[in-house]
Amino acid sequence: MTFQDVRSAVWGPVSLRPNFWDLAALLLLVGAMVLVVYGGEQTTVPLSELERSPVSLDPANLPYYALRTTMRMLLAIVCSTVFTFIYATVAAKSRRAEMVLIPMLDILQSVPILGFLTFTVVFFMNLFPGRVLGAEFACVFAIFTSQAWNMTFSMYQSLRAVPKDLEEATESFHLSGWQRFWRLDVPFAMPGLIWNAMMSMSGGWFFVVASEAITVGNTTVTLPGVGSYVSTAIEQKNLPAIGYALLTMLIVIIAYDQLLFRPIVAWADKFRFEQTASGEAPTSWMLDLFRRTRALRTLTYPLGVANKAISTMRITWPSVLQGDGERSRPSRVVDGIWIAVIVAAATYAAWLAYRYLSASLGLSDVVDAVGYGLATLLRVIILIALASLIWVPIGVWIGLRPKLAERIQPLAQFLAAFPANLAFPVFVVLIVRFHLDPNIWLSPLMILGTQWYILFNVIAGAAAFPTDLREAASSLHLGGWRWWVKVVLPGIFPYYVTGAITASGGSWNAAIVAEVASWGNTHLVATGLGAYIAHATEAGDFPRVVLGIVVMCILVTLFNRLLWRPLYAFGERRLRLG
Repeated sequence: MTFQDVRSAVWGPVSLRPNFWDLAALLLLVGAMVLVVYGGEQTTVPLSELERSPVSLDPANLPYYALRTTMRMLLAIVCSTVFTFIYATVAAKSRRAEMVLIPMLDILQSVPILGFLTFTVVFFMNLFPGRVLGAEFACVFAIFTSQAWNMTFSMYQSLRAVPKDLEEATESFHLSGWQRFWRLDVPFAMPGLIWNAMMSMSGGWFFVVASEAITVGNTTVTLPGVGSYVSTAIEQKNLPAIGYALLTMLIVIIAYDQLLFRPIVAWADKFRFEQTASGEAPTSWMLDLFRRTRALRTLTYPLGVANKAISTMRITWPSVLQGDGERSRPSRVVDGIWIAVIVAAATYAAWLAYRYLSASLGLSDVVDAVGYGLATLLRVIILIALASLIWVPIGVWIGLRPKLAERIQPLAQFLAAFPANLAFPVFVVLIVRFHLDPNIWLSPLMILGTQWYILFNVIAGAAAFPTDLREAASSLHLGGWRWWVKVVLPGIFPYYVTGAITASGGSWNAAIVAEVASWGNTHLVATGLGAYIAHATEAGDFPRVVLGIVVMCILVTLFNRLLWRPLYAFGERRLRLG
């Protein structure tokens, strides 16, 4: 038997001779590797190099700045994906771990990005003293904190909403915990996770302005990137430079949409949960290009074999990750001990916070911070309600039309990536010109970048809505208001709750930027917890920074516990497919 016979028997009748598509794919891969290597080399230079080459508003530098920012965001999204798979799986599979991990996630998404930077910059800078790499890792970590929580909530919701009949099928096939994870859990969560990854990638642009200007003590390290370019343009009131930055962001977003996310969306369409064929499937020219290659597909075949071998390994999860089995046989003694440990840890943390704050602050300071927090809470509730009324119908309309979703997707990503800082000139000028109340008219800045979490999650829910259920509703002649109440809204409800939770947490985070708007020498302040923390940070008043963050975390956690978690449980109990 010849080598060709063996190859044909193992790999199938695929020619090893490259074709035109191989050449095009090779050029794309080589170009990507050259850009990554070039951008990576710049991270190893000494910190002194940044002082010799400060950020310039010359538009010719924007392609290089865009490369550096995009590399940071891509590295952050990879770290967020790994974190999501581990954290969401443990929280969804272990009832006791869920008691701790989900409240922690509520707190983490509400901690302002300035809070993370304050406590992590020194750590990363000390890892690589005198090198740009330390500042790069600090920046990537800050972007990670703006991406990971949304993706984790999405996967957690999906893992808790896996249809019962699919779970029973995995049990009948005697799949191990590892096999079920890769054969059922990940595929079922994939459509929603991808849309949330796109939202997280775009949401990272919202915070990139703050994360690319690192402050260590009295020293500020400004990394080259689009975010630092925007920050410099705002500081110098250079409107043409802001326009160049917006154009660059649009080009970059279209590029990674077409080269990365659109192929993944088209590939993941096969994971939709339905019993009839989808009428319209998303397409991607990039995915089609790689599917038409010959030599490249043949060379990647061993990777596919290795992936299949790993995903089919019979690895049994630890007993705490056995999911419903552990949930159905709770041990009251173990639960009591576990709850006691949680309460003791929370009490100790509260005591440490009290001891630190009581040394320099009094009861009146706490009352002031809580009052500011309630003002911001009222803004968040009103803004989330308005955003839901607007974007839920639009998201359903887009999600049920895959071809339309393909065209809308880059625009939605660009709008989601729009930093609130760039809207400051318009809002500040209008408020001053017409003598408007900043407490009202600065509020839209809080939802400017976070309302898209609702839109993206609703689009994901509508896109994943089973075609057979839509056909059943059509055959029963359900239309108008009944179609919304009985069919679509129950189907997208878990996705909406995920989007609303992350939009709510993101709005609290954005309050630090939105409640204090500046343009040149004009400064506007809205009464709220965001402005309180921003002023305390600027003044270096760390006790009040900590107090503001603690109050924000408590309010967000209570709000989630009293509203969003009951809605989560309702959707899991009453609106679960299968």
